[in-house]
Amino acid sequence: MPHENPLETSPQEVKNRLDRKDDFVLLDCREQGEYDLVHIENSRLLPMSELETRVGELGDLKEKEIVVYCHHGRRSMMVTTWMLAHGFSHVKSMAGGIDRWSEEIDPSLQRY
Repeated sequence: MPHENPLETSPQEVKNRLDRKDDFVLLDCREQGEYDLVHIENSRLLPMSELETRVGELGDLKEKEIVVYCHHGRRSMMVTTWMLAHGFSHVKSMAGGIDRWSEEIDPSLQRY
């Protein structure tokens, strides 16, 4: 079993936290068109391409737990690393992105 990246969380863990109604923010860092096509309910869209100009919108979340997801997990890992470097204390990337989520958690979601 490969060593789990401490900056990542699994889709199953995110699902468990949503089911428990844990207090955290699910941040989708894909583009608007991708979000419109398919997204996880109650997620908040902030495209990676707009992060630097719109980071102020997240100012109230510096101490909150944030889970970032994208299509396959690459962009969300970049966003996670960037946010941690910019003063957000509790940020993780959802491993495998919405593609893995649709495989393991919700097969009704469209894959692309």
